[in-house]
Amino acid sequence: MSAEALLTSDFATLPDIIREHAKERGGKTAVADADGNYTYAELDAMMDRIAAALRRDGVEQGQSVAIISASSIAYAAVFLGTLRAGCVAAPLAPSSTPEALAAMIADCGAPIVFLDGDNQTAIAEQRVAAKQIRLDTAEFAEWLAPPGSKPRPVTIDPADGFNIIYSSGTTGTPKGIVQSHDMRWSHIGRNSASGYGDAVTMNSTPLYSNTTLVSFLPTLGWGGTVFLMKKFDARAFLELAEKHRVTHAMLVPVQYQRIMAVPDFDRFDLSAFRFKTSTSAPFSPALKADILARWPGRLVEFYGMTEGGASTGLDCTAFPDKLHTVGQPLPGHDMRLIDDDGNEVAQGETGEVVGRSPAMMTGYHGRKQATADAEWYDKYGNRFIRHGDIGRFDEDGFLILMDRKKDLIISGGFNIYPVDIEAVLKQHPAVQECTVIGVPSEQWGETPVGFYVPNSGIDASADEIMAWTNNQLGKTQRLSALHPIDELPRSAIGKVLKRELRDRLAVQPA
Repeated sequence: MSAEALLTSDFATLPDIIREHAKERGGKTAVADADGNYTYAELDAMMDRIAAALRRDGVEQGQSVAIISASSIAYAAVFLGTLRAGCVAAPLAPSSTPEALAAMIADCGAPIVFLDGDNQTAIAEQRVAAKQIRLDTAEFAEWLAPPGSKPRPVTIDPADGFNIIYSSGTTGTPKGIVQSHDMRWSHIGRNSASGYGDAVTMNSTPLYSNTTLVSFLPTLGWGGTVFLMKKFDARAFLELAEKHRVTHAMLVPVQYQRIMAVPDFDRFDLSAFRFKTSTSAPFSPALKADILARWPGRLVEFYGMTEGGASTGLDCTAFPDKLHTVGQPLPGHDMRLIDDDGNEVAQGETGEVVGRSPAMMTGYHGRKQATADAEWYDKYGNRFIRHGDIGRFDEDGFLILMDRKKDLIISGGFNIYPVDIEAVLKQHPAVQECTVIGVPSEQWGETPVGFYVPNSGIDASADEIMAWTNNQLGKTQRLSALHPIDELPRSAIGKVLKRELRDRLAVQPA
């Protein structure tokens, strides 16, 4: 069956699609990094050798294979070769503690873990039973099955595990989010109109992140080319984008912010860009407007979760008057808002976001109760995923996000959304970036406390900035403290780690 026939079928697997691309466009570059590239024919052959070696070593269909590495073409090949063996890819964040990495390897039950040179000692002192293979040494070449090897064919069902993505840990111990082949197929299939077939896609976020995979996988599925950045740098991104005539990119908001702040941004030739997307963190309307004004190509913001549920899309280019929203639910996605008692709220009212679509996790690996806690069922018994965000729909059906439910501050009985305070605080010329958290208060239960990164060259004290901000806020919203900080702690995909700030503050009740 041709690649085109597979892509228009009801279900297909990515390994099978890549096999067809190798036959039809074998000499085209599939994946590249700063050190080299694989054509589709080379990638397909490498996937076979990896799959054959995994099965030779006794890794059975359905078992997990862990990867701890920066993005590279070898990483991509191992991820995809794992799928061809009928196994489940478990990409782990190298920034995790050794203890957390060991716990994740144990949780997914991986009998083998691949590491690159920068992470070769990541789990050295941990009791990890898994066999360890270095990706960037002769050890990996020796481990591979011989050239021309073919793995034993496997039958993959839509419900079979594709990957396990571990949550970032911003809300506690990382949970393994199991995503099926069917879920990933929906990610590939729904991008039929996004032009990935002749795309050159720049991935500058890590391959262990779902943010990366939602553009990495469709690009390979439709036969485009992926360029992997090992580590993001704003100027390097612009230089590579110009050199390789990049057409597509998925970037998180903080990356856009740093790219647009490059002093000579406007001198770079970005005319090849057709499709820029963003997700994973709040995206300010002012930043969206700046990108629309100075960077060619469509800009689309997606809102959703690694766990799945429902997603929204905002075509910023088509709806410049809706930049304060995250768009409308995607076709086939059912998104609703519920109150604390699990009842749907009326149009225009605020509630917790729940969603249902073809792209939904199977569940949290080995955690039945956590999975149940993340689910909501409507009166017909349809399963939805709780997003954990608070929002409301405007009169045109565009979703306006208020905040994370867990970040909601309840002060003196009033609900306070940190995002509302942040929107005012960031308007002060001395504030480059900011965030607001709730801390315990004997008088109010909780009280808002802010952190900000100062803008160089603008002289203003924290007390002056706080007074200016509080003067524009409602009485219940006012900050009780404001702290300058060199850099906001962020995850690899740009989410502010508010839990770290709470731990760092270690305040006594105010």
